[in-house]
Formats: sequence, structure tokens, C-alpha cells
Amino acid sequence: MGQVRTRVGAVFGDPIAHSLSPVMHNAAYAALKLDGVYLPFRVVASELPTAVRAIRALGLTGANVTLPHKFEAARLVDTLGAQARLLGAVNCIVNRPRGLFGDNTDARGLEFDLKRLGLSLKGKSALVVGAGGGGAAALLAVLKLGARRVALVNRTYQRALALARRFARGQVEALKLDALRDRVLLAEQSLVINATSVNATKQGFPPMAYAATAEDCFFYDLSYAAKPTAFLRPGLKLGRRGADGLGMLLYQGALAFELFNRVPAPVDVMRRALYQALGRPLDGDATGVRVRPPLP
Repeated sequence: MGQVRTRVGAVFGDPIAHSLSPVMHNAAYAALKLDGVYLPFRVVASELPTAVRAIRALGLTGANVTLPHKFEAARLVDTLGAQARLLGAVNCIVNRPRGLFGDNTDARGLEFDLKRLGLSLKGKSALVVGAGGGGAAALLAVLKLGARRVALVNRTYQRALALARRFARGQVEALKLDALRDRVLLAEQSLVINATSVNATKQGFPPMAYAATAEDCFFYDLSYAAKPTAFLRPGLKLGRRGADGLGMLLYQGALAFELFNRVPAPVDVMRRALYQALGRPLDGDATGVRVRPPLP
């Protein structure tokens, strides 16, 4: 494997221009005075195998993988971490001496952020919309936080069913998209997570019985934007609490930085860089949720 003095990390995706991962990783390198750089690369699906092989050929520290490549990336690495194996998806490829190690820091990143927001799910119900890589990570995170029941809703029912069976847990129930209009189902939820690609403020989210949810129901969107997303806005108008995925992005990125560089990530610095990039105040976010100190 070729060696270079400068540490070079990357993120592969399509599209990729919107990604804020380079912002936080490069801020971390600067804060730690490390000779390193983190670059975005638009990689189309047909070129993903070539891009993954290039990690070793070019001596990169590793690469994050985002939409739409997380499932395919799991098939292209030499070994998988426990969570990547369970989820069948990889968002972090680490260049190790014995080969490429595929990990998934998404679920841990979401779990950390939900804890930061003060959410307790022990004995409660949660609803996850979307059965892709994000949906898989969300399922794992809410189960680790103690959710008693999880409803998994997806436009393609068979995909939701396959993901629910992957966890082999009776408390995960796959449902069709029209379940979002089920007022009884929505009334039971303590947390509703959007893990679909409906992430821009101009896009419409499928009809959902927002008003049927309890007043303390929390809405979380894995996507992030400068302003509340289309998924979050109806809940916020009803007075429900909510947050977008900027915190999840931060924590999964901090975990990836540590895997790539084998040094503790400067979480505060990375958070500041992300909030500045989106024009948000550091003591709050686009949804009005006050930001608590990051987990140690």
C-alpha cells in the first residue's frame, strides 16, 4: 500500500455537492494541527467498485459512503464490523494494513443524538419511515434505546418486511405507507423518524396523521437543512418537538474521524463548523430545539 505524509480521507456519494462532511472533518484536522484533508467525490453506482479499490491504491485513510452506495459498499470490503454486518450497510470504510474494514457509525450517531435530546424510549413505541440504509440504522438505534415496539413503514412493503426480519425481533412490525394515516397507530408513538430521501424543504412528505400524535411525541428527520424540513414542519406547527439529522451527522462523523485517524475527534469544533455552515446559532437549531452539550 502506498504511503503519503498527508492524511487523505474522502466521502463517496451521488449526489455529493451538498455534503457537509468535508466541513467538519477539515475543521477537525485544522484544530488538531494534523496534516490532513477530507475531500468529496461524486461516484456513480457503476464506478463504486473502482472507487473503493482506489482507497488502498492511493493510500487514503478511508472513506465515508453515503447515498446510494451503503448496501453495495458492504459487499466490496474485506471485513465488516458487527453493526455493518447486522445492518447489511456500510457508511465508513477504513484502510487497515490487512485490508478494507467496513463499519457503520450511523446507528451509533443517531443513538448519541437522541440521548443528547433527552429522549428515553424504554417501554415506548417508535415509528420509522423508510427501509433503506438510514431506516436500518434508525431501527437499530431505537431498539438499543429500549423501544418496546417499532413500526417500520415503507412505500415498498416487501422491503420493509425484509428489513424487519433481519433483526429477528418480534417487536418490529413492517407496514405499508398508508399506515401513516392510521390515527390509532400514530397516537401510540413517542418518536417518529423520517429515514427516507424526502429531505428538501420544498418536497412534500406523504400524508400523515400528525394531529393524532401525543403532545410529547418527538419528530426526528435524518436529513438536515438550513430550515425545518417538509417532514418536520407540520409537527412543529402543532407544537410538537423535533430535530433534524445534523446532530446524527456530527456524531457519526466524529466516530468515523476516530476510525480513520486513531485520535479522539474534537466534537465541539466539528459541531461549530457544521452550525456555521448552515447559519445556525450554536445554542439552538433550525427546529427550535435547544442544543445540549455533546456526549463525552
